Amino acid sequence: MSSRFDIPISELTLAALKRGDLRAQESIYRTFQRPVFDLASRMSGCSHLAADITQDTFMRAFAKVKTFRGDSPFWGWLRQIAVRETLQVLRKRKRWTVLIPEAHEAAAAPDSDDSLLEQALTLLPDTARAVVWLYHVEGYTHPEIADLMGKTPSFSKSQLSRAHAKLRGILHPDALPPAPSTVSQPSENQPCLKPLSAS
Repeated sequence: MSSRFDIPISELTLAALKRGDLRAQESIYRTFQRPVFDLASRMSGCSHLAADITQDTFMRAFAKVKTFRGDSPFWGWLRQIAVRETLQVLRKRKRWTVLIPEAHEAAAAPDSDDSLLEQALTLLPDTARAVVWLYHVEGYTHPEIADLMGKTPSFSKSQLSRAHAKLRGILHPDALPPAPSTVSQPSENQPCLKPLSAS
């Protein structure tokens, strides 16, 4: 599966972008806004955060575009910024946790079959959900994910394996004895950002 970021842009647009041309910036924003938002939304599990992350991603990209040398596609460079911006926000949240092996861990399955998997992903801790999205959807390798998260490839592999096990428990709750979920989900009217308590 190819990344939704995989959209070519012309050399003329890129040259104009590096000059700070506002029309080029608008064109890039219109082209990549949806992929950036979707990545931020799926990795964070929160549309409130995704909107801010999207704006921060483009602001950083436009500020740094002169450093883009063209060694890789522009879309890959922009995606890397979006991933790093998202991970930076997630590190500030209390839900930035890892999955540890737990016997008979399961959560209540969502009601709608149409969005079952998408809803199940929101029940994962931030770290596990980010690994799942980066590996399966964006095509990052375990060493690449490890580099982004400041971890080892074995950490990425273990988080993916445990996320698969947890998702199976969520999607097929009858297969395991019920257990209380330790991951709370914000309501529709609550912000998703949970600032760290003062130490």
